[in-house]
Parts: sequence; structure tokens; C-alpha cells
Amino acid sequence: MGIREDIQAIRDKDPAAKTNAEVFLTYPGLHAVAAHRLSHYFYKKKRYFFARCHSQLWRFITGIEIHPGAVLGRRIFIDHGMGVVIGETAIIEDDVTLFHGVTLGGTGTHTGKRHPTVKRGAFISAHAQILGPITIGVEAKIGAAAVVLKDVPDYATAVGVPARIVQNKDKGEKKTNYVNL
Repeated sequence: MGIREDIQAIRDKDPAAKTNAEVFLTYPGLHAVAAHRLSHYFYKKKRYFFARCHSQLWRFITGIEIHPGAVLGRRIFIDHGMGVVIGETAIIEDDVTLFHGVTLGGTGTHTGKRHPTVKRGAFISAHAQILGPITIGVEAKIGAAAVVLKDVPDYATAVGVPARIVQNKDKGEKKTNYVNL
């Protein structure tokens, strides 16, 4: 897990990324994820104040707020990034893509697990709001500006306010399934 792997993931997912140097120097999502790794290290060592100060500095620099308690997997791609908010108990697995304005937030002042879990390979479009201790399934897709308050199954596509499943691809089959979430 390292910066080279993150750069390659961005090059693989973003046709606008022309060179490694361009990605390294100009992609705020890369900077935010790299900075988060250090903030998270200090958070795990119970250096909470330092971890928060470090994460807030990088929020100011990148426009991306990742709580140092959040757990991020490998090859996370935050495209454009401005306005992304990732809460303290959020878990993001490997190969997830997030666009600008996405919130992985809580729904109140509950304690314990209160932010979403995003499974491997999920794709979350711009301004989607995913709220509460819910799960976004493996390779699920969340449409732009969707408000997701309930679990989204593996391989499903969810859109709307409140979000509903419009497609559920299971083992290569496409299904239309208009079930409210």
C-alpha cells in the first residue's frame, strides 16, 4: 500500500491523467488520502488532537475532509474531491471511487458505528449523501445527488431522493428492481 499504487489506480480510472508526475502534483484526492494515512496512524496511537490538527490542515489544503478515525483501503480514488466528507467510523474498502461533494456521514449524535461502510469497487457519484451505519455493497453504484439511508446490495445501482435500486446486476444478469431502499 503506497503512493505508487495510488497513482497507478488514478491513471487506470481517469482518462484525463496523462503522467505520474501530473497525478502526483495536481490531484487533491491523492494528497488527501496520503495525508489521511498519517493522520490515521496518529489516531490509532491515541494522539487524537495531533491527528485532528493534521487532518484539518489537509482539509484546508485539499477541500477534502477525512476524519482520522476513518478506515481507508487501498487504491481509493477521490476524483475532483472538493467538498468530500468522510466521517469517523466510515470504512472504505479497496478500489472505491468517490466524486466531489460526497458525504459519508452520520445521522445524529449516536455513539459506536455511525457512518457508512463502502465495500470493494463501489462507485459513488457527485454529491451523493450516504448517511448512517449502512453498507454500500461490492461494486455497487450510487447515482449523482442520491440520498442513501439504507443498505445497497452488492452490484446494485441506487439513484434518487430517497435512493432506490434501479438495477441489480447479479452474476452477470441485469435486473430492474424498483424496490424502495
